[in-house]
Amino acid sequence: MVTGNGPFRSFLVLCAVGFLAFLSYDMIRAPLLPLFAEHLGASPGLVGFVVGASTLTGVCLKLPAGVLSDRLGRRRLMWAGVTVFAVAPIGYVFVTQVWQLILLRFLHGLATAIFTPVTLAVVADLYPAQRGETIGWYSALRQSGTLLGRTGGGALIDAFGFQAVFTVCGAIGLVILGVFGVSSAGNEHAAVSEDRLAWPRLRAGLIEILRHPLIIASSLMQGLQMMADGALMAFLPLYGLSAGLTATQVGVLFGLQGVVSILTRPAMGRLSDRAGRPPLIIGGLVACAAAFVLLPMTATFLAMAVPALLFGIGSAVVASSTSAYVADLSGGRSMGATMGVFGMWMDIGHASGPLAAGLLIAAIGYRMTFVAIAGALLAGLALFAVLERVKISDG
Repeated sequence: MVTGNGPFRSFLVLCAVGFLAFLSYDMIRAPLLPLFAEHLGASPGLVGFVVGASTLTGVCLKLPAGVLSDRLGRRRLMWAGVTVFAVAPIGYVFVTQVWQLILLRFLHGLATAIFTPVTLAVVADLYPAQRGETIGWYSALRQSGTLLGRTGGGALIDAFGFQAVFTVCGAIGLVILGVFGVSSAGNEHAAVSEDRLAWPRLRAGLIEILRHPLIIASSLMQGLQMMADGALMAFLPLYGLSAGLTATQVGVLFGLQGVVSILTRPAMGRLSDRAGRPPLIIGGLVACAAAFVLLPMTATFLAMAVPALLFGIGSAVVASSTSAYVADLSGGRSMGATMGVFGMWMDIGHASGPLAAGLLIAAIGYRMTFVAIAGALLAGLALFAVLERVKISDG
């Protein structure tokens, strides 16, 4: 476990803020958002656009946010992110039309677009020798907020309705501002990361990152894993129901996947610190691909639990290893820009997964679509393995 005085205090603050921020964010995102959009009269196609709007913000702005954090300092950008997390939920109370909801989703997406890459850059800098484990703990706690937000949001909707959820999320937002604002750890974040780069040096660093084949390839591996995650999130419910599962059983499958991912991330990150990142990245993507190959061979709840657990473990391995690896490859230069590139590919994958899977399912059915997704993961993995071998040969 990561230890220390100042850095550890900063790390705890970041974990607390990340947990609360994604608790609030995902309490609105799922399952509330599709239901609320339908309540406002959105068509099924428009519901999909509403759900994906915030991700599009991340695709466009995560890289600029990371670059700006290298120039202006991490603390200013993190303040902008936590402020959006805190204020945006209040806006939902006043939404009465679908176009207003779409606009608010784009604005709410600013929170993750700014906060995620910048905070990940700070976390990656806190403990360079334990980078995988540190990122594993942080991402596990952040994902815990996501999981609790989705389950808690559904329960609040059933009990009290949409407006109650918005109110609770607004209250959580105030807590986020309080935790980040009053903690002296905010100054420690600045001390870690305020080696501000002049624009020419920053531009040169960004160009170097964009030309670094392994940084791009490692980011692409995370993007492919998120593509698979997005496809699974969108179509496992429909596939499960078509196989005779109940909605409750499908929900349990997602819960199993999420819990095993959360529990294994710190250990997988620690293992990547000791055994090296590339073997873990390769193993994690193979596990994710195997899950998609196995899924269409299953027809019962217990059988489907196996690929769900396998995908949860694989995603934990990939998430904790790829982010640490791109940080290693950056050499500490332009860390914000590095994490911006990484986050951009994550969002591209997550946004494209449901869309691509939907088109494929309509054309070739579930079985072949799941196999095609596994093939895409393995093809990307082959590219990564080749580039890694070239790096070893050159070294």
